Amino acid sequence: MSPRRRRLLAWLAGAPALAASRPARATAEEDRIAAGRQLRFPRDHGAHPGARIEWWYATGWLTGSGGALLGWQVTFFRSRTGVAGDLPGRFAPRQLLFAHAAVTDVTAQRHDHAQRIARWSGDEALPEARAARADTRVALGRWTFVRDAASGAYTAALPAPEAGIALDLQLTPSQPLLLQGDAGFSRKGPQPQQASHYYTQPQLAARGRLRPGGPVLDGRGWLDHEWSDELLAPGAVGWDWIGINLADGGALTAFQLRRADGSVVWAGGSHRPAGGAVRAFAPEEVVFTAQRRWASPATGASYPVDWAISTPAGRFTLRALLDAQELDSRASVGTVYWEGLAELLAPGGARAGLGYLEMTGRVQALRLG
Repeated sequence: MSPRRRRLLAWLAGAPALAASRPARATAEEDRIAAGRQLRFPRDHGAHPGARIEWWYATGWLTGSGGALLGWQVTFFRSRTGVAGDLPGRFAPRQLLFAHAAVTDVTAQRHDHAQRIARWSGDEALPEARAARADTRVALGRWTFVRDAASGAYTAALPAPEAGIALDLQLTPSQPLLLQGDAGFSRKGPQPQQASHYYTQPQLAARGRLRPGGPVLDGRGWLDHEWSDELLAPGAVGWDWIGINLADGGALTAFQLRRADGSVVWAGGSHRPAGGAVRAFAPEEVVFTAQRRWASPATGASYPVDWAISTPAGRFTLRALLDAQELDSRASVGTVYWEGLAELLAPGGARAGLGYLEMTGRVQALRLG
């Protein structure tokens, strides 16, 4: 170790304010991804800093005058850097926090998005960037995503207008948690370690504003909370995913992980009818078939914006409500992806549900951080 590095470490260790704020080490068992591990709440609503990657991913829509749809996305990410393990103090970049927000105005054919990034030492007391372990309390500056322990409702507050966006949303559960996969252990590849812990809050009652000074509107939302140590199985470059609030009160999830040539590495998902039990899907039971495509003028990427999707819950058509819903997040998570409001159509064309379609790895292999 160089003399300069020894002096830096000695100064950091001797600074009282920094030593007092040194975060407690994560309990390995709490953050370990393992089959058979029982998820415990409210603890597992909170952060898992020992896991490599984690996100709180909220999407949905509000209904304006005349039935006009306004889609919204709010996502907070946490990524463990794996560096500075021996460096004490609140300046040690043990974690990265990212946040994305987007609004889709279907009538105006407009899609706006904003992003933020910050280093985080793991100290939950820091005001500018933090993710609590005990429950959902994530912050990046004035952007916050918080769960109220008493009511179970989530508040997404992004008060600083950026790219025309200033969200103030209240998301209230109307159904029990939906544990994805096997009781919250969700396989993402052929090897057991290629998995995440993953649960969903579907059919959230949504209320709030999406623009500065905009009207208070009502709608529906969806929340995924997921954490894992392996983002992708070897050979996979990205995924296609849908989370749909069904018109009959049910919830449909489906995903596939793809290789660069478009072949499927793994697939899965679930269906829960209103008031019923979750039915998890085996990989061979989920088939995505691309239909119409849209080419991004910004990146040149080709995205299927119409899909034929087959699952044990039925055969459907998924159709994007706006083609141009690409997000260039290379300034934060380091990737480009497509994320947007879409409708699920039953055979015959009737709308069976609304939700979000996500497509990653179509510009380059997905990476976060």
